[in-house]
Amino acid sequence: MKVLKFGGTSVGSPERMKKLLDIINPTERQIVVLSAVSGTTNSLVEIGQAYLVGDKEKAEVLINALKEKYEYFIKELFAKPEYLEQGKEVIDYHFDLLSNLSKDLFTNIEEKVILAQGELLSTTLYHVYLKEIGVPSVLLPALDFMKIDEDNEPIVDYITEHITPLLNKHPDNNLFITQGYICRNSFGEIDNLRRGGSDYTASLIGAAIRSEEVQIWTDIDGMHNNDPRIVKGTKPIAQLSFDEAAELAYFGAKILHPQSVFPAQKYKIPVRLLNTMDPQAAGTLITNDSEKDRIKSIAAKDGITAIKIQSSRMLLAHGFLRRVFEVFERYRTAIDMITTSEVAVSLTIDDTTYLNEIKSELAAFGSVDIDEDQTIICVVGDFGAEKHGYAARVLEALKHIPIRMISYGGSDHNLSLLLKTEDKTEALRSLHHRLF
Repeated sequence: MKVLKFGGTSVGSPERMKKLLDIINPTERQIVVLSAVSGTTNSLVEIGQAYLVGDKEKAEVLINALKEKYEYFIKELFAKPEYLEQGKEVIDYHFDLLSNLSKDLFTNIEEKVILAQGELLSTTLYHVYLKEIGVPSVLLPALDFMKIDEDNEPIVDYITEHITPLLNKHPDNNLFITQGYICRNSFGEIDNLRRGGSDYTASLIGAAIRSEEVQIWTDIDGMHNNDPRIVKGTKPIAQLSFDEAAELAYFGAKILHPQSVFPAQKYKIPVRLLNTMDPQAAGTLITNDSEKDRIKSIAAKDGITAIKIQSSRMLLAHGFLRRVFEVFERYRTAIDMITTSEVAVSLTIDDTTYLNEIKSELAAFGSVDIDEDQTIICVVGDFGAEKHGYAARVLEALKHIPIRMISYGGSDHNLSLLLKTEDKTEALRSLHHRLF
Protein backbone atom coordinates (compact mmCIF):
# COMPACT_ATOMS: atom_id res chain seq x y z
CA MET A 1 0.00 0.00 0.00
CA LYS A 2 1.39 3.42 -0.96
CA VAL A 3 0.95 6.76 0.78
CA LEU A 4 0.66 9.81 -1.50
CA LYS A 5 0.86 13.32 -0.09
CA PHE A 6 -0.22 16.38 -2.08
CA GLY A 7 0.76 19.89 -0.97
CA GLY A 8 -1.23 23.09 -0.99
CA THR A 9 -0.31 24.08 -4.55
CA SER A 10 -1.31 20.60 -5.77
CA VAL A 11 -4.86 21.25 -4.53
CA GLY A 12 -4.62 25.02 -4.95
CA SER A 13 -7.38 25.33 -7.55
CA PRO A 14 -10.40 23.25 -8.63
CA GLU A 15 -8.58 22.40 -11.86
CA ARG A 16 -5.53 21.08 -9.99
CA MET A 17 -7.69 19.16 -7.53
CA LYS A 18 -9.43 17.43 -10.44
CA LYS A 19 -6.10 16.57 -12.06
CA LEU A 20 -4.99 14.58 -9.02
CA LEU A 21 -6.66 11.59 -10.62
CA ASP A 22 -4.03 11.76 -13.36
CA ILE A 23 -1.65 10.64 -10.60
CA ILE A 24 -3.82 8.71 -8.15
CA ASN A 25 -4.70 5.25 -9.45
CA PRO A 26 -8.07 4.24 -7.95
CA THR A 27 -7.38 0.60 -8.87
CA GLU A 28 -4.42 0.47 -6.44
CA ARG A 29 -4.88 0.51 -2.66
CA GLN A 30 -3.44 3.77 -1.33
CA ILE A 31 -3.82 6.51 1.26
CA VAL A 32 -3.93 10.08 -0.05
CA VAL A 33 -2.84 12.82 2.38
CA LEU A 34 -3.94 16.34 1.47
CA SER A 35 -2.71 19.71 2.70
CA ALA A 36 -4.99 22.73 2.90
CA VAL A 37 -5.69 24.63 -0.32
CA SER A 38 -2.76 27.02 -0.88
CA GLY A 39 -3.16 30.30 1.00
CA THR A 40 -5.76 28.89 3.41
CA THR A 41 -3.45 28.24 6.37
CA ASN A 42 -2.01 31.76 6.15
CA SER A 43 -5.56 33.16 6.25
CA LEU A 44 -6.43 30.94 9.21
CA VAL A 45 -3.32 32.15 11.05
CA GLU A 46 -4.51 35.75 10.54
CA ILE A 47 -7.97 34.88 11.84
CA GLY A 48 -6.49 33.24 14.93
CA GLN A 49 -4.24 36.23 15.60
CA ALA A 50 -7.20 38.60 15.32
CA TYR A 51 -9.14 36.53 17.85
CA LEU A 52 -6.13 36.34 20.20
CA VAL A 53 -5.92 40.14 20.44
CA GLY A 54 -9.69 40.43 20.83
CA ASP A 55 -10.36 42.00 17.42
CA LYS A 56 -13.53 40.05 16.61
CA GLU A 57 -14.58 42.45 13.85
CA LYS A 58 -11.34 41.92 11.95
CA ALA A 59 -11.67 38.17 12.44
CA GLU A 60 -15.17 38.21 10.95
CA VAL A 61 -13.99 40.23 7.93
CA LEU A 62 -11.19 37.72 7.34
CA ILE A 63 -13.57 34.77 7.77
CA ASN A 64 -16.04 36.20 5.25
CA ALA A 65 -13.25 36.91 2.73
CA LEU A 66 -11.94 33.33 2.97
CA LYS A 67 -15.46 31.89 2.76
CA GLU A 68 -16.06 33.87 -0.41
CA LYS A 69 -12.98 32.26 -2.00
CA TYR A 70 -14.29 28.80 -1.13
CA GLU A 71 -17.75 29.59 -2.49
CA TYR A 72 -16.11 30.41 -5.80
CA PHE A 73 -13.89 27.31 -5.48
CA ILE A 74 -16.82 24.87 -5.22
CA LYS A 75 -18.64 26.45 -8.16
CA GLU A 76 -15.66 25.48 -10.29
CA LEU A 77 -15.17 22.08 -8.63
CA PHE A 78 -18.68 20.63 -8.84
CA ALA A 79 -20.76 20.22 -11.99
CA LYS A 80 -23.97 18.70 -10.58
CA PRO A 81 -26.34 20.78 -8.39
CA GLU A 82 -26.71 18.09 -5.70
CA TYR A 83 -22.95 17.92 -5.15
CA LEU A 84 -22.59 21.68 -5.31
CA GLU A 85 -25.14 21.78 -2.49
CA GLN A 86 -23.11 19.23 -0.52
CA GLY A 87 -20.02 21.36 -1.06
CA LYS A 88 -21.89 24.41 0.21
CA GLU A 89 -22.95 22.49 3.32
CA VAL A 90 -19.32 21.58 3.99
CA ILE A 91 -18.25 25.22 3.68
CA ASP A 92 -21.12 26.50 5.82
CA TYR A 93 -20.30 24.02 8.59
CA HIS A 94 -16.62 24.93 8.83
CA PHE A 95 -17.07 28.70 8.50
CA ASP A 96 -19.93 28.74 11.02
CA LEU A 97 -17.53 27.01 13.40
CA LEU A 98 -14.94 29.75 12.79
CA SER A 99 -17.50 32.52 13.39
CA ASN A 100 -18.91 30.90 16.54
CA LEU A 101 -15.48 31.00 18.19
CA SER A 102 -16.12 34.72 18.78
CA LYS A 103 -18.76 33.82 21.39
CA ASP A 104 -16.41 32.10 23.85
CA LEU A 105 -13.10 32.69 25.58
CA PHE A 106 -10.37 32.38 22.94
CA THR A 107 -7.14 30.58 23.88
CA ASN A 108 -4.34 28.72 22.13
CA ILE A 109 -6.59 25.65 22.14
CA GLU A 110 -9.16 27.41 19.96
CA GLU A 111 -6.35 28.73 17.76
CA LYS A 112 -5.34 25.12 16.98
CA VAL A 113 -8.97 24.35 16.12
CA ILE A 114 -8.91 27.21 13.60
CA LEU A 115 -5.69 25.98 11.99
CA ALA A 116 -7.18 22.50 11.51
CA GLN A 117 -10.03 23.73 9.31
CA GLY A 118 -7.92 24.05 6.13
CA GLU A 119 -7.13 20.33 5.86
CA LEU A 120 -10.62 19.35 6.96
CA LEU A 121 -12.05 21.50 4.15
CA SER A 122 -9.75 20.27 1.38
CA THR A 123 -10.18 16.57 2.18
CA THR A 124 -13.96 16.71 2.60
CA LEU A 125 -14.44 18.68 -0.61
CA TYR A 126 -12.21 16.25 -2.51
CA HIS A 127 -14.12 13.30 -1.08
CA VAL A 128 -17.42 14.85 -2.28
CA TYR A 129 -15.86 15.50 -5.71
CA LEU A 130 -14.85 11.84 -6.01
CA LYS A 131 -18.42 10.84 -5.17
CA GLU A 132 -19.69 13.13 -7.93
CA ILE A 133 -17.52 11.46 -10.57
CA GLY A 134 -18.24 7.95 -9.27
CA VAL A 135 -14.82 7.11 -7.78
CA PRO A 136 -15.24 5.17 -4.50
CA SER A 137 -13.24 6.57 -1.58
CA VAL A 138 -13.25 6.56 2.21
CA LEU A 139 -12.61 9.72 4.25
CA LEU A 140 -10.31 8.84 7.16
CA PRO A 141 -10.39 11.49 9.92
CA ALA A 142 -6.78 12.06 10.95
CA LEU A 143 -8.03 13.13 14.39
CA ASP A 144 -9.12 9.52 14.95
CA PHE A 145 -5.60 8.09 14.68
CA MET A 146 -2.90 10.80 14.57
CA LYS A 147 -1.61 11.62 18.08
CA ILE A 148 1.38 13.32 19.72
CA ASP A 149 2.64 12.87 23.28
CA GLU A 150 3.37 15.47 25.97
CA ASP A 151 6.68 16.27 24.25
CA ASN A 152 4.86 16.88 20.93
CA GLU A 153 6.37 13.68 19.50
CA PRO A 154 4.11 11.50 17.32
CA ILE A 155 3.22 8.07 18.74
CA VAL A 156 3.71 5.63 15.85
CA ASP A 157 2.35 2.62 17.76
CA TYR A 158 -0.83 4.56 18.57
CA ILE A 159 -1.21 5.52 14.90
CA THR A 160 -0.79 1.88 13.83
CA GLU A 161 -3.27 0.65 16.44
CA HIS A 162 -5.96 3.15 15.43
CA ILE A 163 -5.56 3.40 11.66
CA THR A 164 -5.38 -0.36 11.03
CA PRO A 165 -9.02 -1.13 12.02
CA LEU A 166 -10.20 1.87 9.98
CA LEU A 167 -8.52 0.42 6.90
CA ASN A 168 -9.72 -3.11 7.67
CA LYS A 169 -13.34 -1.91 7.80
CA HIS A 170 -13.13 -1.29 4.04
CA PRO A 171 -11.30 -4.31 2.55
CA ASP A 172 -12.81 -3.72 -0.90
CA ASN A 173 -11.95 -0.03 -1.03
CA ASN A 174 -8.73 1.16 -2.65
CA LEU A 175 -8.72 4.89 -2.05
CA PHE A 176 -8.51 6.49 1.40
CA ILE A 177 -8.39 10.29 1.87
CA THR A 178 -7.02 11.87 5.05
CA GLN A 179 -5.73 15.17 6.40
CA GLY A 180 -2.10 16.14 6.70
CA TYR A 181 -0.75 18.35 9.50
CA ILE A 182 -3.52 17.92 12.09
CA CYS A 183 -3.51 15.59 15.10
CA ARG A 184 -4.57 15.33 18.72
CA ASN A 185 -2.24 16.05 21.64
CA SER A 186 -1.78 14.10 24.87
CA PHE A 187 -4.88 15.80 26.33
CA GLY A 188 -7.03 14.77 23.35
CA GLU A 189 -7.25 18.36 22.10
CA ILE A 190 -6.92 19.29 18.42
CA ASP A 191 -3.29 20.13 17.68
CA ASN A 192 -0.90 20.00 14.72
CA LEU A 193 2.52 18.84 13.56
CA ARG A 194 3.62 22.46 12.92
CA ARG A 195 3.94 24.16 9.53
CA GLY A 196 4.87 21.81 6.72
CA GLY A 197 3.59 18.91 8.78
CA SER A 198 1.66 17.21 5.97
CA ASP A 199 4.95 15.64 4.82
CA TYR A 200 5.40 14.40 8.37
CA THR A 201 1.87 12.96 8.39
CA ALA A 202 2.56 10.99 5.21
CA SER A 203 5.82 9.61 6.59
CA LEU A 204 4.20 8.69 9.92
CA ILE A 205 1.31 6.89 8.20
CA GLY A 206 3.82 5.13 5.94
CA ALA A 207 5.72 3.97 9.03
CA ALA A 208 2.53 2.99 10.88
CA ILE A 209 1.21 0.75 8.08
CA ARG A 210 4.69 -0.32 6.84
CA SER A 211 3.89 1.17 3.45
CA GLU A 212 5.76 0.04 0.33
CA GLU A 213 6.48 3.70 -0.55
CA VAL A 214 5.71 7.25 0.50
CA GLN A 215 5.33 9.81 -2.28
CA ILE A 216 5.54 13.56 -1.60
CA TRP A 217 3.97 15.46 -4.51
CA THR A 218 4.77 19.19 -4.74
CA ASP A 219 5.23 21.78 -7.49
CA ILE A 220 8.91 21.03 -8.20
CA ASP A 221 10.49 17.95 -9.77
CA GLY A 222 12.40 16.63 -6.76
CA MET A 223 15.06 18.10 -4.51
CA HIS A 224 17.52 20.23 -6.50
CA ASN A 225 21.27 20.56 -6.07
CA ASN A 226 20.85 24.24 -5.17
CA ASP A 227 18.09 26.81 -4.66
CA PRO A 228 16.48 27.25 -8.12
CA ARG A 229 15.02 30.60 -7.05
CA ILE A 230 18.53 32.02 -6.70
CA VAL A 231 20.82 29.93 -8.87
CA LYS A 232 20.34 29.24 -12.59
CA GLY A 233 20.88 25.80 -14.03
CA THR A 234 20.08 23.72 -10.94
CA LYS A 235 19.16 20.06 -11.46
CA PRO A 236 17.03 17.59 -9.52
CA ILE A 237 18.96 14.97 -7.55
CA ALA A 238 18.06 11.43 -8.61
CA GLN A 239 18.92 9.73 -5.34
CA LEU A 240 19.65 10.73 -1.73
CA SER A 241 20.16 8.85 1.51
CA PHE A 242 17.81 9.57 4.42
CA ASP A 243 20.64 11.31 6.29
CA GLU A 244 21.46 13.54 3.32
CA ALA A 245 17.79 14.43 2.80
CA ALA A 246 17.38 15.24 6.49
CA GLU A 247 20.41 17.58 6.42
CA LEU A 248 19.10 19.39 3.33
CA ALA A 249 15.56 19.68 4.68
CA TYR A 250 16.75 21.05 8.02
CA PHE A 251 19.12 23.54 6.44
CA GLY A 252 16.69 25.13 4.05
CA ALA A 253 15.46 22.82 1.27
CA LYS A 254 11.78 23.84 1.38
CA ILE A 255 10.49 20.87 -0.60
CA LEU A 256 10.57 18.58 2.44
CA HIS A 257 9.61 18.99 6.10
CA PRO A 258 12.81 18.45 8.18
CA GLN A 259 11.38 15.73 10.42
CA SER A 260 9.50 13.86 7.74
CA VAL A 261 12.28 11.47 6.74
CA PHE A 262 12.83 9.97 10.19
CA PRO A 263 9.76 7.70 10.51
CA ALA A 264 10.34 6.37 6.97
CA GLN A 265 14.04 5.90 7.69
CA LYS A 266 13.34 3.88 10.85
CA TYR A 267 11.23 1.38 8.92
CA LYS A 268 13.27 1.55 5.68
CA ILE A 269 10.35 2.88 3.62
CA PRO A 270 11.44 4.61 0.37
CA VAL A 271 10.33 8.23 -0.06
CA ARG A 272 9.89 9.80 -3.50
CA LEU A 273 9.70 13.54 -4.14
CA LEU A 274 7.61 14.14 -7.27
CA ASN A 275 6.13 17.02 -9.28
CA THR A 276 2.35 17.31 -9.58
CA MET A 277 2.79 19.67 -12.54
CA ASP A 278 5.05 17.19 -14.36
CA PRO A 279 4.11 13.68 -13.17
CA GLN A 280 6.47 12.03 -15.67
CA ALA A 281 9.57 13.68 -14.15
CA ALA A 282 11.77 11.19 -12.28
CA GLY A 283 11.98 13.27 -9.10
CA THR A 284 14.15 12.28 -6.14
CA LEU A 285 14.26 8.87 -4.46
CA ILE A 286 15.28 8.79 -0.77
CA THR A 287 16.46 5.46 0.67
CA ASN A 288 19.13 4.10 3.02
CA ASP A 289 21.61 4.00 0.14
CA SER A 290 24.02 6.80 -0.67
CA GLU A 291 26.08 7.49 -3.77
CA LYS A 292 29.70 7.66 -2.64
CA ASP A 293 32.37 10.24 -3.48
CA ARG A 294 29.94 12.96 -4.50
CA ILE A 295 28.80 16.38 -3.38
CA LYS A 296 25.03 16.22 -3.77
CA SER A 297 23.50 19.60 -2.99
CA ILE A 298 23.71 23.01 -1.34
CA ALA A 299 21.03 24.55 0.90
CA ALA A 300 20.76 27.78 2.87
CA LYS A 301 18.97 28.59 6.10
CA ASP A 302 18.24 32.25 6.88
CA GLY A 303 17.20 33.93 10.12
CA ILE A 304 20.23 32.72 12.05
CA THR A 305 21.70 34.45 15.09
CA ALA A 306 25.31 33.76 16.15
CA ILE A 307 26.34 33.91 19.81
CA LYS A 308 29.97 33.97 20.95
CA ILE A 309 30.89 33.41 24.60
CA GLN A 310 34.51 34.23 25.46
CA SER A 311 35.92 33.35 28.87
CA SER A 312 39.35 32.55 30.28
CA ARG A 313 37.56 30.19 32.68
CA MET A 314 37.04 27.79 29.75
CA LEU A 315 40.75 26.97 29.65
CA LEU A 316 41.20 23.44 31.05
CA ALA A 317 37.82 23.71 32.82
CA HIS A 318 35.57 20.65 32.79
CA GLY A 319 31.81 21.21 32.84
CA PHE A 320 31.94 24.63 31.18
CA LEU A 321 30.15 23.60 27.98
CA ARG A 322 27.55 21.68 29.98
CA ARG A 323 26.64 24.84 31.91
CA VAL A 324 26.42 26.83 28.66
CA PHE A 325 24.13 24.23 27.06
CA GLU A 326 21.93 24.15 30.17
CA VAL A 327 21.07 27.82 29.55
CA PHE A 328 19.67 26.93 26.12
CA GLU A 329 17.93 23.89 27.57
CA ARG A 330 16.12 26.04 30.15
CA TYR A 331 14.76 28.26 27.38
CA ARG A 332 13.99 25.32 25.05
CA THR A 333 16.12 26.89 22.30
CA ALA A 334 17.80 24.56 19.81
CA ILE A 335 21.39 25.06 18.64
CA ASP A 336 22.21 24.62 14.92
CA MET A 337 26.01 24.96 14.73
CA ILE A 338 28.77 25.04 17.30
CA THR A 339 32.56 25.64 17.21
CA THR A 340 34.95 25.88 20.14
CA SER A 341 38.46 27.08 20.95
CA GLU A 342 40.44 27.08 24.20
CA VAL A 343 38.77 30.23 25.49
CA ALA A 344 35.62 30.72 23.39
CA VAL A 345 32.56 28.93 22.09
CA SER A 346 30.47 30.14 19.15
CA LEU A 347 27.05 28.74 18.34
CA THR A 348 23.96 29.59 16.33
CA ILE A 349 20.21 29.59 16.98
CA ASP A 350 17.22 30.28 14.76
CA ASP A 351 14.71 31.01 17.54
CA THR A 352 15.35 34.36 19.23
CA THR A 353 12.24 34.36 21.45
CA TYR A 354 14.36 34.29 24.61
CA LEU A 355 17.54 35.85 23.23
CA ASN A 356 17.69 38.61 25.86
CA GLU A 357 17.23 36.16 28.72
CA ILE A 358 19.83 33.79 27.24
CA LYS A 359 22.33 36.61 26.76
CA SER A 360 21.79 37.77 30.35
CA GLU A 361 22.52 34.30 31.77
CA LEU A 362 25.51 33.69 29.49
CA ALA A 363 27.05 36.97 30.66
CA ALA A 364 27.86 35.21 33.95
CA PHE A 365 30.40 33.07 32.05
CA GLY A 366 32.22 35.88 30.21
CA SER A 367 31.77 38.38 27.40
CA VAL A 368 28.91 37.69 24.98
CA ASP A 369 28.75 38.92 21.37
CA ILE A 370 25.61 38.62 19.22
CA ASP A 371 25.54 38.70 15.41
CA GLU A 372 22.12 38.72 13.77
CA ASP A 373 21.08 38.46 10.10
CA GLN A 374 23.26 35.43 9.48
CA THR A 375 22.77 32.49 7.09
CA ILE A 376 23.95 28.89 7.30
CA ILE A 377 25.16 27.45 3.99
CA CYS A 378 25.02 23.66 4.09
CA VAL A 379 26.94 21.55 1.56
CA VAL A 380 25.73 17.94 1.57
CA GLY A 381 27.45 14.88 0.15
CA ASP A 382 29.91 12.15 1.04
CA PHE A 383 32.23 13.84 3.57
CA GLY A 384 33.59 10.77 5.38
CA ALA A 385 36.80 11.12 7.39
CA GLU A 386 38.80 9.30 4.74
CA LYS A 387 37.78 11.73 2.00
CA HIS A 388 40.09 14.50 0.90
CA GLY A 389 39.79 17.63 -1.22
CA TYR A 390 36.08 18.39 -0.81
CA ALA A 391 36.46 20.88 2.04
CA ALA A 392 39.23 22.65 0.13
CA ARG A 393 36.97 23.01 -2.94
CA VAL A 394 34.20 24.51 -0.80
CA LEU A 395 36.49 27.01 0.89
CA GLU A 396 38.20 27.89 -2.39
CA ALA A 397 34.80 28.79 -3.85
CA LEU A 398 34.16 31.17 -0.93
CA LYS A 399 37.61 32.71 -0.57
CA HIS A 400 36.22 36.16 -1.48
CA ILE A 401 33.41 36.01 1.13
CA PRO A 402 33.88 36.59 4.89
CA ILE A 403 32.96 33.40 6.82
CA ARG A 404 31.86 33.70 10.46
CA MET A 405 31.93 29.98 11.42
CA ILE A 406 32.76 26.58 9.88
CA SER A 407 31.36 23.24 11.10
CA TYR A 408 33.00 20.15 9.62
CA GLY A 409 33.33 16.59 10.88
CA GLY A 410 30.18 16.43 12.98
CA SER A 411 28.51 14.51 10.17
CA ASP A 412 29.74 12.41 7.26
CA HIS A 413 27.21 14.20 5.07
CA ASN A 414 27.50 17.89 5.87
CA LEU A 415 29.89 20.82 5.77
CA SER A 416 28.24 23.99 7.16
CA LEU A 417 29.38 27.59 6.98
CA LEU A 418 27.96 30.70 8.61
CA LEU A 419 28.07 34.04 6.82
CA LYS A 420 26.14 37.28 6.59
CA THR A 421 22.76 36.95 4.89
CA GLU A 422 23.71 39.75 2.53
CA ASP A 423 26.42 37.42 1.12
CA LYS A 424 24.11 34.41 0.67
CA THR A 425 23.26 34.85 -3.01
CA GLU A 426 26.88 35.29 -4.04
CA ALA A 427 27.91 32.31 -1.90
CA LEU A 428 25.29 29.97 -3.39
CA ARG A 429 26.16 30.95 -6.95
CA SER A 430 29.90 30.72 -6.38
CA LEU A 431 29.60 27.29 -4.75
CA HIS A 432 27.38 26.05 -7.56
CA HIS A 433 29.85 27.19 -10.20
CA ARG A 434 32.79 25.59 -8.39
CA LEU A 435 31.18 22.32 -7.25
CA PHE A 436 28.84 21.47 -10.10
